[in-house]
Amino acid sequence: MSTRFFTSDLHLGHDFVARTRGFDSADEHDAAILDAWASTVGARDQVWVLGDLTMSDHRRAIEQIAKLPGTKHLIAGNHDACHPMHRRAHTRQREYFAAFESVQTMATMKIADQKVLLSHFPYTGDHAGTNDRYPHVRLRDEGYPLLCGHVHDEWAIQEAQFNVGVDVAEAFAPFAEPAIAAWLKERT
Repeated sequence: MSTRFFTSDLHLGHDFVARTRGFDSADEHDAAILDAWASTVGARDQVWVLGDLTMSDHRRAIEQIAKLPGTKHLIAGNHDACHPMHRRAHTRQREYFAAFESVQTMATMKIADQKVLLSHFPYTGDHAGTNDRYPHVRLRDEGYPLLCGHVHDEWAIQEAQFNVGVDVAEAFAPFAEPAIAAWLKERT
């Protein structure tokens, strides 16, 4: 049996984020993130990465992700070279298919018999208490639960929004669908 997993804001190769997460180097940070994935996800599972795979060398990050177990899907974030907000995104998207079965800016799926939206960006909220950036690429809140990232550790759950980022995950591991389903059931 397979399981769907969700994660966001891996920021592989990003020295600043590595230090904010308590690591001495990006390499040490990346090893922890990749090990958490590898020890949680099985070969037949699906993993939805909700953006910000990396902030530096996207080709290296793609190579690292390609080696990990599971069928992978990317919902591009503001730091992903393939997000349409970047001028040359159309020239980069094909590169991501070396690791990901799909690359898109949002998705819809059913979890616990509820329609759920997936986006890197929350309906509202940003990290570090700043004003909501990138309003032109955020989904409009029409009452559907939203799995997102982008906010790092500002909040884990806010109203109809569930942050699946590694900053709020247990030991950086992707969130399994049953955890999302439990949250959805609590809301009803």
